[in-house]
Amino acid sequence: MPAAGAPRDTPPQRRIAHLDMDAFYASVELLRYPELRGLPVVIGGSRAQQPLLLADGERRFARLRDYAGRGVITTATYEARALGVFSAMGIMKAARLAPEAILLPVDFAAYRHYSRLFKAAVAQVAPQIEDRGIDEIYIDLSALAEDTRALAQRIKDAVRAATGLSCSICVAANKLLAKIASDLDKPDGLTLLNAADLTQRIWPLAARKINGIGPKASARLAALGIHCIGDLAQADATFLQQHFGRSYGRWLLAAAHGIDERPLSTSSEPKSISRETTFERDLHPRADRQTLGGIFTALCTQVAEDLRRKAYQGRTIGVKLRFADFQTVTRDLTLPAAIDDAQAILRAAGECLRRVPLDRRLRLLGVRVSALSTRRAAADRAPARQQELLFADSVETPID
Repeated sequence: MPAAGAPRDTPPQRRIAHLDMDAFYASVELLRYPELRGLPVVIGGSRAQQPLLLADGERRFARLRDYAGRGVITTATYEARALGVFSAMGIMKAARLAPEAILLPVDFAAYRHYSRLFKAAVAQVAPQIEDRGIDEIYIDLSALAEDTRALAQRIKDAVRAATGLSCSICVAANKLLAKIASDLDKPDGLTLLNAADLTQRIWPLAARKINGIGPKASARLAALGIHCIGDLAQADATFLQQHFGRSYGRWLLAAAHGIDERPLSTSSEPKSISRETTFERDLHPRADRQTLGGIFTALCTQVAEDLRRKAYQGRTIGVKLRFADFQTVTRDLTLPAAIDDAQAILRAAGECLRRVPLDRRLRLLGVRVSALSTRRAAADRAPARQQELLFADSVETPID
């Protein structure tokens, strides 16, 4: 980063931008339902919350107050957030805070469509992109000659022209600072972070704002009297290493001082491909054997379809189970050769299931394929057969 006191618009030697779409899912829905602009809107419902088109052409929307179930919020408009409603919150809890808020079902096909649009628009301006998910990317602007503010604004304008949506962007010396500061001026923010801004804008923020400090580490830091990033920056290096280990302790101190040498990863190679589902009600492996068998088969088939569509195979097959008490168990199996066949995935995932005592109710089930490798296009495989007895057969088998 430039020396302290440098003009705010002076480009740093290394210019890394973090672009984050504003309330992405909700904003996509507002394009479809413009009459909801300015209202508290929550995304997270199912098809049961699909708006009804009335005879007079108006739409009737579901309200949070009428929701019954165990769903969680995917995202919410800023008006809903002002009422205390946030992503990952249970919809029933949100209904107590904002009963009149509009509830819409998720539409991932639409969100993926707009994700592709905004990323393609950015690539036309600055092609060095690291894809971080459906609604955020890093962009390396270092090799471009244009003034930083003008370039960032041009990217924002390109996103809006392509999608009709707003985004927030920060340009800083590295990924860590750009990620933190892209949230400072939301929504529709444009932030240029220079060296002089570190103590003024970054250090007062909570330590958990650093990407890599999770809830447990944040709680441990707070117990040690370290609450904000500035506290962390002024902590003794030996003290941090004693409490967090040598590697993580050193990283904590470096991150608090805005040090991050990570390059952009412009490869889009995934590490794993997975599917999981949370049930509307807890399911028991015995009483709900047929239902669970169908869900399990469907998850394996969906993962196989994802693999074939993306031209990947995988050697490690895994399952994820979350019980009614929220205990989560995973089991993996590594095969001699990579596969992408639904039936083969089902067999391997079934072997993983047999290593778990299934004598309690389940709230979530997932299937994952990792250790991926690319493959040549292959003919479609036969669909998997539903294995209804996997759960019943696994009940008495002890954990390894």
